Amino acid sequence: MDEGRTEIADMGEFGLIKHLTQNNDTRQAGTILSVGDDAAVIDNFGRQTVITTDLLLEGIHFDMMYTPLKHLGYKAVAVNLSDICAMNAIPTHITMSIGITNRFSVEALDEFYDGVYAACEKYDIDLVGGDTSTSQKGFVISVTAIGEVAPNKFVTRSGAGKGDLICVSGDLGAAYLGLQLLEREKKIFLESPGVQPDLGGKAYLIQRILKPEPRLDIVNWLQENDVVPTSMIDISDGLSSEMLHICNSSDLGCILHEEKIPFHSETKETAYEFQVDPTACALSGGEDYELLFTIKQEDYEKIIRNEQISVVGYMTDKAEGAMLLTRSGNKHKLVAQGWNAFPQ
Repeated sequence: MDEGRTEIADMGEFGLIKHLTQNNDTRQAGTILSVGDDAAVIDNFGRQTVITTDLLLEGIHFDMMYTPLKHLGYKAVAVNLSDICAMNAIPTHITMSIGITNRFSVEALDEFYDGVYAACEKYDIDLVGGDTSTSQKGFVISVTAIGEVAPNKFVTRSGAGKGDLICVSGDLGAAYLGLQLLEREKKIFLESPGVQPDLGGKAYLIQRILKPEPRLDIVNWLQENDVVPTSMIDISDGLSSEMLHICNSSDLGCILHEEKIPFHSETKETAYEFQVDPTACALSGGEDYELLFTIKQEDYEKIIRNEQISVVGYMTDKAEGAMLLTRSGNKHKLVAQGWNAFPQ
C-alpha cells in the first residue's frame, strides 16, 4: 500500500467533510452561516436570488485520463458560475456534492478541492455546503451556484425583440478542438504507451477545454456601461443550439453572419490541421462558456467599445427562420447539433 495515501474509509464521511472544508474562507458579506451546520444562511440585502445546478459525471462529461483533478475542481465551479452570469447576475455562493469510488484517496480529493477553492477565490464566492457519498462507478460531481441581481434586472432567453443585435463574448470553437487534441493523444497513448503527448503550441485550446472561465467580466462591464441585454444564454452546447434556444423562447428568427463569428488564431490553425471548418466547431462544438446575448440597436455604440464583444447578427421575424449567412452569401438553416445529454 502507498504510505503517502490516506484512505477515505479511515476518515469517515464527517471527518472527510471537516478535512476538505477546514481551509474554507468566507468572502461574501451576505454569508451569515457557512459550512458546518444543517444548512447555510445567506442575507441578500434586498436583491433577488438566482440559482442553478449542474451534474458532472465521469465518462460522460469528463475523462480522468487527461483531466487533472485540480482543473476538474475549477471547471466544476466555473461552468455553474457561467449559468449565473448568463442571467445577468453576480455569483456569490456554491454548494459542492461529490460521489467517489474507493480508488480516490484523501490526497486526490485535496487536489480536486484545491481547484474548487482557486475558482472560489478568483470569482469571490463562498462555498457554503455540500455532501459526500460513495459512488459505485466513477466520480460524480453536483454543484449548485447561487447569485444575486438587482430586483427584476435578471435577463432570460425570451426577451429578444425583432431587430435586436446578436452579440457573443470572446471567441468560439476552441474548446471543441482542445477536446479533439486530447482525445487524439489519448488514442495514441492507448495504442503506444511509450509515446509522449504532442500538444506543443496548443496551450490556448487545451486551457479552453480543461479550465474554462465564466464571463463575469462581461456581466460587470455591461452593468457598468448601463447596457441591459434583452436576452442572454451561455454557450455550453454550441452557437447553433444556444441561438435556437433564444429564437424559440423569444418567438423570433435570426440571421448570423459567418464572417463575424470570432475565432482565436490557434483555433483556425488547428481546425485546418484536422480538416474541419472552424465555423462548424463554433456552431456545434460547445463548452466555450462564452455569453450569447441580444441588445437593442441603440446600444451598438457602447458595445463596439469592448474588444471582447462581437456583433454577429440580428433578430428577425419568426417566419424568416434561424439562418446562417455564409461568407459566400448563401443562407443555411441553423441546426442544433451540439451536446445531447441523452444520446440514443
